[in-house]
Amino acid sequence: MNDFEWTELDERAVDTARLLAADAVEHAGGGHPGTAMSLAPVATLLFQHLMNLDPNDADWLGRDRFILSNGHAGLLQYSQLFLGGFGIELEEFKSIRQWGSRLAGHPEYGHTPHVEMTTGPLGQGIATATGFAYAQRFERGLFDPETPEGESPFDHYTYVIAGDGCLQEGISSEAASLAGHQELGRLIVIFDSNQISIEGDTDIAFTEDVAARYESYGWQVQTVEWVADGTVREDVPALASAIAEAKADTKRPSLIVLKNIIAYPAPTMQNTGASHGAALGAEEISATKKLLGFDPDVAFQVEDHVLAHTRKLADRAAVKRAAWQERFDAWAAANPERKALLERLLAGELPADIEAALPDFSDKAKLSTRKASGAVINALAAQLPELWGGSADLAGSNNTVIKDAKSFGPAERSTDEWSCSPYGRVLHFGIREHAMAAIVNGIVLHGPTRAFGATFLIFSDYMRPSVRLAALMDIPSIFVWTHDSIALGGDGPTHQPVETLTTLRAIPNFTVVRPADAAETSYAWLETLRRKDGPTGLVFSRQDLPVLARGEGELACASKTRFGGYVLAEAEGGAPECILIATGSEVALALEARTHLQAEGVPTRVVSMPSQEWFAEQSDEYREQVLPAAVTARVSVEAGLAITWAPYLGQHGRSVSVEMFGASADGNEMLQRYGITTEAVINAARESLAAN
Repeated sequence: MNDFEWTELDERAVDTARLLAADAVEHAGGGHPGTAMSLAPVATLLFQHLMNLDPNDADWLGRDRFILSNGHAGLLQYSQLFLGGFGIELEEFKSIRQWGSRLAGHPEYGHTPHVEMTTGPLGQGIATATGFAYAQRFERGLFDPETPEGESPFDHYTYVIAGDGCLQEGISSEAASLAGHQELGRLIVIFDSNQISIEGDTDIAFTEDVAARYESYGWQVQTVEWVADGTVREDVPALASAIAEAKADTKRPSLIVLKNIIAYPAPTMQNTGASHGAALGAEEISATKKLLGFDPDVAFQVEDHVLAHTRKLADRAAVKRAAWQERFDAWAAANPERKALLERLLAGELPADIEAALPDFSDKAKLSTRKASGAVINALAAQLPELWGGSADLAGSNNTVIKDAKSFGPAERSTDEWSCSPYGRVLHFGIREHAMAAIVNGIVLHGPTRAFGATFLIFSDYMRPSVRLAALMDIPSIFVWTHDSIALGGDGPTHQPVETLTTLRAIPNFTVVRPADAAETSYAWLETLRRKDGPTGLVFSRQDLPVLARGEGELACASKTRFGGYVLAEAEGGAPECILIATGSEVALALEARTHLQAEGVPTRVVSMPSQEWFAEQSDEYREQVLPAAVTARVSVEAGLAITWAPYLGQHGRSVSVEMFGASADGNEMLQRYGITTEAVINAARESLAAN
């Protein structure tokens, strides 16, 4: 790197960052000082010299993305955000890990400025960063496919720092395999190979050849040695050169294996498991400060000339941003339609007439909601170039293929079934559900497109850590889950979700939507795309369901799906004496039961509740209109556990549910044997009425 200069002031900034980490953990009485200390040169190199970032604008479109996958080393990032003038100030280091502090125990998206994602669980960072790299390439194709590589305002890099723990987690292997397959050349991972985890030397459990593994994935792999014969020599220029070589390889993601020692240069605590997750102690910190030429009695010491040096980053960033702005303005002038699309996406808006694009299913008697979902995806995709996604090797079953669109991948990855383009819209994750969810999260975090990932509902269990993280970050990831109950039939209990809906509903800030028919499916998709906060799981049936007759004098319009719950069929012959609350495929059973109960002289209302979460958002007045407190005879109907319906049932309500694992049999027989029948609903209603 001919323009790279590493100075004594940079070295002093590195040592300042090390000691900030040590002092902050000591002051808090807990934390993770070791990695933040030993990687301070790496972070200083990236933030002060290599990455395109604007300290004054966390949302700058042209920025490089930085992800600290080993999030326990959050002080590594916080120190750079302070030194570089990103809005964090010194006093905040005295409140790290405390209530109200912006410096949480791990970096939290939406909580600390310039943090691109929440990186608590190890491996999530590198996997989600793969999604960032997916998004960068797709957006380049969406907005500026003709400009030569490296000259577009949409060309930037995603940098990741990861540790031994990140690379041990299975999710990172899934994602790395996909990243190599996809030739994501703008993904650069620096692997802190210090061979220490909480239990000490990683040789006790982790002895594989990581470099060879990543080479087999199709990555460019380099090794930078900072340790020789137990002695550390932090050769920052060598690392800078390796990063330059990584950037020059646009066909392969890059792994830079950095041989390093944790907690360097702490005299006695370096290279120990203890330094990973515990304060070093006053004596060790004092000795480290003496070694580095700092006052051993002063905590949180930052010299004025050092801070003045690092805060000049804003000036350097302004020069880079101005050059980027010239490229962006030239692109915008030459591409007014694409610029208008970008502005719409950045505003988080849908076309005003998008509802008109929804398909009409009124000519269908029966249709599974998974097939209806496929039709809706294609109808919306024709109007929304930002919509893309795919499946974990279940595209035909999930009905997630955008027809006439190419698959996302290098052209040479094409097969007899699929034609690939680097900018394609159809995603193929292989059988990697966990990485799929993280990659979808990364795409959404990168912005501004909308992506979805699909599999069978039961396999959401493989996705749960990433689904939970999407909810924690409050981002609008979309997860499509089909084969939603024991009615899927002969594949048996391993494939039949029973407790799954309940466990997903238990995730705070996560929305489950289970439409009753094709029309509800349309509006479930539309409402999901309209929302900008929080992830959604769209849950669809394998089996065909009646397409409900809606309109004046018939059943309520499916546009009410957006309320989460609504009166689908009103009681006749007076005020309702019984309310049947159903979701998904069981709504048809509730309607049939209503017919029988009405014939018996019981005015019965049917409430379709595709989403408990959306319903809970509505006003007290609306919810009282749908479920009046005076009507205490109630029945919930869902082919899953009953537990989440209890709040809607009261003391006298009853549930028609499935409370045990399934079996191998035809779907219709399964429903009969497990009591998901019209007769069961009628009997439950009679019991509830009798209990009043």
